Amino acid sequence: MGPLVLNTRPETDSADLVAALDARGYRHLSAPMLHISFPARQNPLDISHYQGLIFTSANGVRAFIGLSSERTLPALCVGDATARMCQEAGFNSVHSANGDIHDLATLIRQKVMASDGPLFHPAARKTAGDLGAMLRDDGYEIDRQTVYEAIASDELPEDVLTAIRRHHIDAVLFFSPRTAETFVKLVQSYKLEGDLDRVNAICLSPAVQSKISDLTWHRTHVASQPTQEYLLSLLGSVVTACRT
Repeated sequence: MGPLVLNTRPETDSADLVAALDARGYRHLSAPMLHISFPARQNPLDISHYQGLIFTSANGVRAFIGLSSERTLPALCVGDATARMCQEAGFNSVHSANGDIHDLATLIRQKVMASDGPLFHPAARKTAGDLGAMLRDDGYEIDRQTVYEAIASDELPEDVLTAIRRHHIDAVLFFSPRTAETFVKLVQSYKLEGDLDRVNAICLSPAVQSKISDLTWHRTHVASQPTQEYLLSLLGSVVTACRT
């Protein structure tokens, strides 16, 4: 049997990941640490005075295309997966950073001028990092509006609890600081801290890794680039090394 991997991503973001795990022969369980809600909006979005759009997640794209038919403004995206969603939605001009909010800030500086007007950032209420603060000294005005909610999970599925307690899980995948933080809180609430010492934590970035440092793992690992492809490549290296 293939290694057993725990996916902590929200369901809305997991389709490509699950397909990739299946293609690589992994067994997998899911414990979404965030549940995505797209609340109804009373008034349509008015984005006529913005020079471009900022997307820090695929869910931001999903929310935006349900609220506006605008596809001509430049879309400045945190990474390739978000950029692909923009392209599939019909945006004319799509630019992708390397998967990190700091890279996105650099991309914005390169692609648009602060003097050309404000940028619209459809996002969740809580985000990883503050783009507005990062770019304020450069003169950029970023209007971040909440268009969806990422609600932290308050429980672990029974099959996941059983697998952790029986030490069946080989690796846990973490894609964001908030999912990692939520996982830690749930592990502590279920008193599972002693059941992860044989498990590898596979993290998208150092910021994600920092959120799981309170738990005792077999090892924690960080992808060399903050993309799903690099994370899966790292996963393959880790589980191969553990089984040889």
